[in-house]
Amino acid sequence: MTGAHLSFADARVAYRTDEGDLTALDGISLEVAPGEPIAIIGPSGCGKSTLLKLAAGLLSPTSGQVLIDSRQVTGPRSATSLILQDLGLLPWKTVEKNAELGLALRSLPRAERRDRARRALAQVGLAGFERRYPSELSGGMRQRLAFARALALDADLLLMDEPLSALDALSREALQQVLLELQQQRRYASVLVTHSIDEAVFLGRRIVVMTPRPGRIAGIVDNPGMGRKAYRASAEFGQVGRQVRSLLERALAKEEES
Repeated sequence: MTGAHLSFADARVAYRTDEGDLTALDGISLEVAPGEPIAIIGPSGCGKSTLLKLAAGLLSPTSGQVLIDSRQVTGPRSATSLILQDLGLLPWKTVEKNAELGLALRSLPRAERRDRARRALAQVGLAGFERRYPSELSGGMRQRLAFARALALDADLLLMDEPLSALDALSREALQQVLLELQQQRRYASVLVTHSIDEAVFLGRRIVVMTPRPGRIAGIVDNPGMGRKAYRASAEFGQVGRQVRSLLERALAKEEES
């Protein structure tokens, strides 16, 4: 599978409120190459989630364009998967049926849905849990189920909005490793929104740092060592993290001065 090519061309999003127009994003121009994993980090309220909604086709820019494979995004597409912070699991459906959900919405035959869901569940380590319900799973296992649902769709673009933020530190690192391995195996393009500098450096080939609202790109940090074995313990990992932190601090300082 070849990942999608996602691009934002001078994208701007503004909302009309009782107090006037509120600009959430302004002048966003960004390319995500096929198979490239990037991470987006910035202060709360800077428009990171809005950026994902644009890419998912759930929101249209006020001006500018969002393109996937040179086609303007005008609505949701079947090859884009979005994982939200609350995961969106249905408590009354089994693990297998939750993994099949996107396939059922596409009206795929039942046998194909089951086979694809079971392959995806096995890939994230949930084989044998098909008949369980989300309430019977740990937080980390529920997260794996959300990954399996996305994988079952054979997506070429995976969008993730702080999917690991509710987990404890050790579970979070374990799931980060799962995400890394899945991306390396499947080669989809991915955009991860996170508040964690370490997570951004571990999972992003490039780290996009956002300014406070209105969200603009303060800078982009290249991270060529991402994905290397034992990268988290390397000096380069720490150096990239310090670059990201410095950009964030400068962006916040400019906001306080204005």
